[in-house]
Amino acid sequence: MRETINFNAENTEQLEQFRIRFLGKKGELNDLFELFKTIPNDQKREMGKIINDLKIAVQQKIDELKERLENNQDQPVAKEDLTRPSSFSELGARHPLSVVRNEIISIFSHMGFVVSEGPEIEDDWHNFTALNFPPEHPARDMQDTFFIEKSPEVGKDIALRTHTSSAQIRAMERNKPPIRHLYPGRVYRNEAISARAHCQFHQIEGLYVDKNVSFADLKQTLLYFAKEMFGADTKIRLRPSYFPFTEPSAELDVSCNICKGKGCNVCKYTGWLEILGCGMVDPNVLDNCGIDSTVYSGYAFGMGIERIAMLKYEIKDLRLYFENDLRFLNQFTGVY
Repeated sequence: MRETINFNAENTEQLEQFRIRFLGKKGELNDLFELFKTIPNDQKREMGKIINDLKIAVQQKIDELKERLENNQDQPVAKEDLTRPSSFSELGARHPLSVVRNEIISIFSHMGFVVSEGPEIEDDWHNFTALNFPPEHPARDMQDTFFIEKSPEVGKDIALRTHTSSAQIRAMERNKPPIRHLYPGRVYRNEAISARAHCQFHQIEGLYVDKNVSFADLKQTLLYFAKEMFGADTKIRLRPSYFPFTEPSAELDVSCNICKGKGCNVCKYTGWLEILGCGMVDPNVLDNCGIDSTVYSGYAFGMGIERIAMLKYEIKDLRLYFENDLRFLNQFTGVY
């Protein structure tokens, strides 16, 4: 009946198997106790001592192995060469839109602009009415805007914001001039997705309101931005345009940084690339926000971050920004 216990457990799982083999309900020691009942009475004292000694020996072995495992005294020796250099961990990269966004903010921060943000779900007042959009403006139509809640009352609709200009209204309602803010963020428009358009994209807008702000201030600000963003040799031109919230309004073009103004397929052989819209804040917008338009004036501008990134990195398909293709994103490793 005696059994020599010569066993080493390399882990707690093996130790548990050992315990079950001997001390479990269906273990070998339990079988011996069942057999003990059939032994003649004159042999029970001797056999009982043997079985009890075996049970104690098994329990001592379990306790010994458990202590070794807890103290990590019985761990296998590492087979790897610990002196070898570690394997190279591939570094991630900032998304190109984040790179361009940060660069734009950095340029304007040098001119005193501070970042301000607003909600992506907006009411009609901040997204349209306060910005001088008339009730019949096509931007209010279902074909252009993602409405969350349509109300029968005029001016009570809730929608995903179509531009970050709504954040300008909130800033003018909360602050007194001078105001010199940037408004970066995601915007939404009900457009078909293609290489040149998407239903969601990113804008960054700027607003400066103070006494005696002129169009010349706007022009010099945008000239400084263009040279910092695209190079010192960059030229700009302003073309008359129309926006409900600015008057006068203009589109800003920069000289093509690919062909250096000579003409190529990117600039459609004009030598110019449109990058943003701008203008002097309409007096009605200032009055809507509680700012006296007879005392204060201001300018505003807005650009698509995707558009700037496309020009900067010569990206021809807008959809690449949203597909998370590592072959595309890895091109920007090390760009911050």
